[in-house]
Amino acid sequence: MESPRKLDFGDHRRILWDNRYIYPVVSRRSKGLSIGVNLNPDKVCNFDCPYCQVDRTTPGGKRDVDLAVLEEELDALLGLAASGEIWKHKPFDTVPPHLQRVNDVAFAGDGEPTTCKQFQGSLELVGALLKRHDLGQVRPIVLTNATVFHRPKVAQALETLDALGGQIWAKLDAGTEPYFHFVDGTTFPFSRVMKNLIAAAQARPIVLQSMFLRLWELGPSDAEIQAYWDRIAEILDAGGQIELVQVYSIARHPARPILRMLPDPELERIAAGVRALGVPAEIYSGRET
Repeated sequence: MESPRKLDFGDHRRILWDNRYIYPVVSRRSKGLSIGVNLNPDKVCNFDCPYCQVDRTTPGGKRDVDLAVLEEELDALLGLAASGEIWKHKPFDTVPPHLQRVNDVAFAGDGEPTTCKQFQGSLELVGALLKRHDLGQVRPIVLTNATVFHRPKVAQALETLDALGGQIWAKLDAGTEPYFHFVDGTTFPFSRVMKNLIAAAQARPIVLQSMFLRLWELGPSDAEIQAYWDRIAEILDAGGQIELVQVYSIARHPARPILRMLPDPELERIAAGVRALGVPAEIYSGRET
């Protein structure tokens, strides 16, 4: 008989928990349990990354987020996490002991969370519930493409994130405008993203999350990688603070099957260039899907 599949970093299905907004996953970058908050149930995103695993061929849900439902779902899940009961529920009972820890509440999901009208309210809710469950060591994080940081309401919400001891994990997948448009599936100006990243990093330490991949067998060119390092140097030269750069590759089924993971030696070479700038960098191995 085939043994049951263990839950691992390749399995981020929302159906692992029957909720509208809240979903638990075991995250390779969080090194444990990450409780996801999906503020984009309508699956609308201002990027169309070719490596994204969200199925946008099927319709999403309602655009507006019902904060009462979000609170109910998160309250229940944080209760299970705080008590340790979650590790008795399938498939989380298959998670190795060293990963049986709650690391964060992550605003991620099916789109760009900072574009949601309820972003501020959701942050406040998360802070209150973490306090209610005595989970002060669990930080809220926002996985973001940094496209709308310049909007006053978003800037205010990020200050709330700071007050909660939270962290920005901002996407930087490219060094040049053309490659940025390809790898993130957007016509949004790369210069605007860089301005937003610099401003955010000047205000607080941020984490950069950088996806690298191959199109068929072709990875980013040496010139593109050098330009990527140059963009990190640009943030630093402007007085920006970068706590960590996460260099990673594909681990789950991408939207476009012609994409492949970038091998570890290439990821390590990119990370070494980041470290040469005086910034910590970690690699997270991809896997063929």
